[in-house]
Amino acid sequence: MAKIGIYGASFDPITNAHLWTASSIAHKFKLDCVIFLPCSNQRLDKNMHISDEHRWNMICLAIDGNDKFVADDYEMKHYNWDITTYCTMEYFRKKYPKDDIYFIMGADLLVEIGKEKWKKSKELVQENKFIVMARKGINMLETIAKSPILRNADYGQTFNLIDKGLAIEISSTYIRDEFQKDGEPRYLIPESCYEYIRINHLYEEKGEISNEQTKEYH
Repeated sequence: MAKIGIYGASFDPITNAHLWTASSIAHKFKLDCVIFLPCSNQRLDKNMHISDEHRWNMICLAIDGNDKFVADDYEMKHYNWDITTYCTMEYFRKKYPKDDIYFIMGADLLVEIGKEKWKKSKELVQENKFIVMARKGINMLETIAKSPILRNADYGQTFNLIDKGLAIEISSTYIRDEFQKDGEPRYLIPESCYEYIRINHLYEEKGEISNEQTKEYH
C-alpha cells in the first residue's frame, strides 16, 4: 500500500517553494508519491496569467528527474462548475483503490472547510485524509475544535498537522511582477522554468487569460 499526497494549486508559475514544500511533506510523512494538480482555469476565485498549456509544461519541467513527483491534469480538463475537491479526491481514491490518499492544503483552507464554504465540506472531511500546513495567525487545533464537521470527523488520522518547519514563502505573484517589470526572479523558480518563461515571453504584460483563450487546450 502506497501513501500518496495530492498537491493542488494554480502553479502560475510553479516555484521552488512548491517543490520544497512537496519534498518536505513527502519526507516527513513518508509519502511514496506527490501528485501536482494544477487547478482549472475556470475557477472564479483565480485569475490565470498564462495558458494551461504553459502552466502544464512548466510543472512537467520542474518535477522532471524526481521519481516521487508526478503531474495530473484531471482538474485542468474540467470547467470549474463541473469539479469540486470532493470529486477530485473521489477520483483519486478510485484511481488508487489500494493506497492511502492525502489532500495537502494550508490551514487557511481548513478554516474555509470548517465553515462549510466548500461544496460537500462535510462529506469531504468524512471520507478523506488531510495534511495541513500551518499558516500565520491560524490555530489549527482550535479551528478543528470550533467546527462541528471537523471535530466530528477527526479520529486521530483525518488531519495530519504540520505546525512548524514549512514557513518558506515564494509568491507566484511576486515572480510574475518581477518578469513584468523586467526584474530578476532567477533562483526563485526552477532553472528550466526560468528559461521557458524567457523563451516564451511569459508574464511580460499584465492581464489574465480569458476563458475563450484557454478553451481550446481542453
